[in-house]
Amino acid sequence: MKSIFVYNPESGRGKINKYVPYILSELNDAKKFGEVTAVATTYAGHAHDIAKDAVGKYDYFFVSGGDGTLNEVVNGFGDAENKPIVGYIPSGTVNDIARSLGISRNIKKAVKNLVNGEVFEHDTFKVNDRYGIYVCASGLFTKSSYDTERYKKKKFGKIAYFFKGIKEIKKSKPLPVELVTENETIKKNAGLILILNSRSVAGFKLNKKASLCDGEVEVIIFHSHKKLITLFDMLKIANAFLFGINPLKKSNKLVTYRLLNHFNLTVSDGTAINLDGEKSGEGSFSFTVLNKSLKIIAPRR
Repeated sequence: MKSIFVYNPESGRGKINKYVPYILSELNDAKKFGEVTAVATTYAGHAHDIAKDAVGKYDYFFVSGGDGTLNEVVNGFGDAENKPIVGYIPSGTVNDIARSLGISRNIKKAVKNLVNGEVFEHDTFKVNDRYGIYVCASGLFTKSSYDTERYKKKKFGKIAYFFKGIKEIKKSKPLPVELVTENETIKKNAGLILILNSRSVAGFKLNKKASLCDGEVEVIIFHSHKKLITLFDMLKIANAFLFGINPLKKSNKLVTYRLLNHFNLTVSDGTAINLDGEKSGEGSFSFTVLNKSLKIIAPRR
């Protein structure tokens, strides 16, 4: 048995650093993971490189950071078959993946989950040549998660995203969207496109009962005016974040809602793609769900 603990010393407000000795002590004392060694990430993409090298070498890959750090790990693993089991200690600003899985944002409680929890087979997905685990988005507000300055996130927490998003509204324009599935082609103008494998996005519980392992994602296209994004369009999106997406699942002329496992989405060139809170390319993409492709320790249910 061989295990590694990788942590981002800059995520959140850097609180993880003082807990590293405690985490190693608890994991090693558990006697079920073998000897656990710790590695701090030192550059953007470091967690990806460590994860890529860990495939086939480690049984458990413990990681602490935000959603972006876990996304690096998922991309490092890629579509390898012999991935290590992931143990997650959330220490980022929002931690949507932890919220969806019910993993405590309290570090000591999260460590107890690693020792006492059970392995959950989580879906991931592939967007062109990149991988994600919980959300893919484009349009209004989606730039704020990766454009917000790090010092503002440390100082203000997730409220910093809100202020960045407000500034983004003034520059936003409707997106011409074409969604192509095996059964239909849908063309719309959109203010926001959300592709979800999550119960939480940006700290908001969009779908408390979402399945994370059913081999499908929820695709929601928020329709907009043809020439400009109106106040009504923005309120419609805000309403979904405040009250959840369940009302959108019914017949609704204001949105397009589908459950899908594979599709192609065509948007204008230069349109940024937000993948798990990080910018991941621009323009059109092919999307495929990878059913139960990531084993991650979650609280016993």
